[in-house]
Parts: sequence; structure tokens; C-alpha cells
Amino acid sequence: MFDPIAALTEYIRQPSVSTDPAYAVGMEGARRHLVSLLDSMGLGVEVIATAHHPVVLARREGPASWPHVIIYGHYDVQPPDPLNLWTSPPFEPETRGNRIFGRGAADNKGPQLVHIAAAARLIEEHPDLPLRLTFLVEGEEEIGSPSFSGFLSAHHDILAGDMVLLSDTLSPSSRRIAITTGLRGVLALEVELIGPRMDLHSGIHGGAVLNPLQALVDICSSLHDREGRVNIPGFYDDVIPVPDWERQEVMRLGFSIEEYRNLTGVKSIHTVDGISPHEATRFAPTLEFNGIGGGYQGEGSKTIIPHRASAKITCRLVPNQDYETILKRVAATLQERCPAAVEMTIKEGGGGGPYRVVPPGRPDTPTEQSEVLVRAFGAADRAIEQVFGERPLYLREGGSIPVIEELRRVLGMDSLMIGMFTPEDNLHAPDESMDLALYEKGIEVSQRILSQLADTT
Repeated sequence: MFDPIAALTEYIRQPSVSTDPAYAVGMEGARRHLVSLLDSMGLGVEVIATAHHPVVLARREGPASWPHVIIYGHYDVQPPDPLNLWTSPPFEPETRGNRIFGRGAADNKGPQLVHIAAAARLIEEHPDLPLRLTFLVEGEEEIGSPSFSGFLSAHHDILAGDMVLLSDTLSPSSRRIAITTGLRGVLALEVELIGPRMDLHSGIHGGAVLNPLQALVDICSSLHDREGRVNIPGFYDDVIPVPDWERQEVMRLGFSIEEYRNLTGVKSIHTVDGISPHEATRFAPTLEFNGIGGGYQGEGSKTIIPHRASAKITCRLVPNQDYETILKRVAATLQERCPAAVEMTIKEGGGGGPYRVVPPGRPDTPTEQSEVLVRAFGAADRAIEQVFGERPLYLREGGSIPVIEELRRVLGMDSLMIGMFTPEDNLHAPDESMDLALYEKGIEVSQRILSQLADTT
């Protein structure tokens, strides 16, 4: 008997931080736990090495006439820092009220186990279930999935399926569930300016040498106009209008600007062209400064002209924007605006293109969707309304999961994305948690979807 709570508790206990080699034992522990769960379901399980962290692949095979669903997830998690802000240790899962707390509870161990538990229950009830399943669980999502595209290409034949099912996206609350219809792409850059060959005394050399921090701030400030639009030639050229039905779905949120302001703790909302924050975070491309550094950062004053200055920049891209095109335009603009007195280097940090899938029955639904995906959307709509008491919202999400576009590009499959975490879950922050009522209802929804795809109802 598959115990979803015990499975999640032990999974969270594994400190599977992919970005830090000090957590190698935790990464291995997460893989072992995952292999044990999938093996107990009677699946054929492999741990396949990549250039960085292995992929866990588990398959339930059958005749080619059976639908084939790929279920994606990732076993790696974000670093737990700052540790002093956790109420309980991040890798010692603790249940308080209806929530289980621990790093990875919501991103992505809980939502991922929703589908594993659903499949386990369904297979136990229907040992001859006419459904092929492949669980594809990677260990590099939190570091940009550098090995994923190559892995998909190398295993194209066994991964070719009808659709992808996953839960690594957001719902507005544990009662209102979203089916995610789009993800923004992400492009990451690090810009470094080198000035003098060493830090210089600002009294002796100030006024004669261009300060790299000054040059960097000038460049960064030029990348937006006074209205907040990205000031890079051609940045918006390929952005396409948002269909009316998508704007209507956003309106169904019923979440006011004042509520959004209170949620974020800002004094006022700052969007381009006066659109609502809910539309801005879903439909608009952005350029953001994620970090800036250079010079003395300690207590008190140190009067220097620094040797170097740097900034971390990301762009969020919307459907029809091309990653490589925007990369070239941003890099060219940065170089053009760099003063001759400093030297600029630009390091690409990776990312991926935007993704959009249109549910059946909308005016812009493509005609080439797979029959299994169409059935899955219908099954999800019905299951969510039956289990949660309200039909799902169909929303784009402002975040990025580059692997979803890779699955389409390499394998030609579209994805059904069901939000199984909420804003209350503190993703990437201290006291990350998972709502256990949502967890159990999610399992029921997933089980109903898979059952209908297999025609067992």
C-alpha cells in the first residue's frame, strides 16, 4: 500500500540541493527514495547518468495502442539558506496543522508525488490498466537543466509519447486550482565591467578614471525608459496580442490590485502601459536586475574606485519571442552602451524559450493537438470541478520551466500543467510547506485523469 504522507516525509528528509556539491549525499538519497517508490509500483526503473546529476526514469510498458503519458518532475531543491529564518530545520519535515514544512515540500517533491501516488493507487486497483506511463524525474531543474536537452535527444525513442503531465506550477489558492496554459521563457546574463587594473584611491585618482560602478549604473539605467518599457531595439517586435479569453480568465481571479500590493509589501504597483499586475506578470516580457556588485561592501567607508563591477540580468520572454534573437539584441545593446574607458564581458547564464499550450475549444486552439492531450484537458476540467467544487482557471504563469519547451521542441509533446502549490507555500524561501489537504485532493484529481485516459471508469 502506497502511503503518500510517509513517502513525502522521507523525500523531504533528503537534502537534495543540486547547486552545491556538499549535498551530494542528499542528492543520492533522494534518488534512492524515488527508485524505491517507483520500483514498489512494479515499474522498470533506471538511474541514468548525465554530465551533472542523474535522471530517474521509470516505465510502465504495454501495447502501442495504449496511450503513453510522460510524467515529469525534479528531485533537486533550492538551497535552504538563510537557515536562521526557518521555524523548524529545513530537512527535518514537520507537520503543523494541515501543512508539512521542509525544503522541497512544494517545489517539487509534493506536487511530483501527487502523480506518483495517483498512479500507484490506480495500478493497484487495476493491475491490467491499459495505460503506458513514463516517469521522468531530473536532478538539475534548479540549476537550469543543463543536461536535459541532450538527455531527451539521446533517449528520444523511449520517451516518445502522447503528452506530458506535470505539477510544477502555481494555483491561486488551495481551493482554486489553475491549469497552466503558458510559461514565460527566461534568459540570464552576467555583465562585468573592468576598469583600472586594481582598486584605486578615490582621492588620488578620482576625476581622472571612470568608475566601473558608475559606468555600470549608467548602462543599467538606460535599459528602461521612463514608463518602464524595456529600452532595447526590437525587444517587443515579436510579441503577439493576448486573446480575449485569456484576459477573461485573469479577471476570474478576483484578486484586487490592493490585495496584490499588500501581498508584495510595496507602496505602489509599477506596470508598463497601466495594465494590471496580474496581466503584467503573465503576458508581458521583462528585463530585471537580479544583483549588482562591485567595490567595498563591508562596514563603514573605504574610499576606492573599484577594479570591477558586475550585474546579473534576466529577461522573461513571452510566446513568440525567440531566445537567441533576444539574447543577441540585449548583448548588442549592452556592448553599444559601454564606454570605451572600461572593458565589458558578457556571460550567458542559460535559460530557455517561452511555452504556450491552448486548451481545446478556444478560438486559437491549434488543429494538430494529440487526441490524448485533448482528452486529458477535458478529464482535468471535470476532475478539478468534482474534487475542488469549482472549475479550474486557465492561466499563464509568469515563471519559467525551460524544460517544458524542450519537451515540445525535442519530442514534439505538449504538456498539461496542473498547479499544485500556492503563494502560501513559500517556494525558494524559509518555511516552505505543502498543504496536505491540497496534496490529497491533487492525488484524487490525477487518479481520475489517468483513469479516464485509460478508459477504466
